[in-house]
Amino acid sequence: MSIKQTIEEIVEKHLPDQEHFIVEVQVIEGKGKPQVKILIDADNGISIDTCAFVSRQVGEEIEAKELLDAAYVLEVSSPGVDYPLSSRRQYQKNVGRSLKVTLTDGKEMEGELLAVESSTVKLKVKKKEKGKKATEEEVELPLEEIKKSIVLVSFK
Repeated sequence: MSIKQTIEEIVEKHLPDQEHFIVEVQVIEGKGKPQVKILIDADNGISIDTCAFVSRQVGEEIEAKELLDAAYVLEVSSPGVDYPLSSRRQYQKNVGRSLKVTLTDGKEMEGELLAVESSTVKLKVKKKEKGKKATEEEVELPLEEIKKSIVLVSFK
């Protein structure tokens, strides 16, 4: 088992409840100290206290199991608003918000996330045609065809 997989198991064990989930775990080795970056989230938002708790628990277990040979940097945080959505659970959390979606074929679209199914997402997008008024339509996109989705922040 890789160090990354071992750390994912450790993080999973120390999440406070089923509402919390792992977004990503990265172990970056190279020049300088190794870095362990852990992104966690929750269905109803995550607090800094939860990140601090997970950081302490994971750090203690990494030390106890001597998983890394040298000193390392441990960072536990939530994904920022500009961090791409990567799981069905993250999409579900953002139903009702506007997304910018890039498909695997390079096509981009923006729209309101209406629903998340087992393998698709449904967006309400504005369709513009020259000389005509913009219309709204629902588009269903397979998750496997989505290269990147970012939540659009509105300051209205």
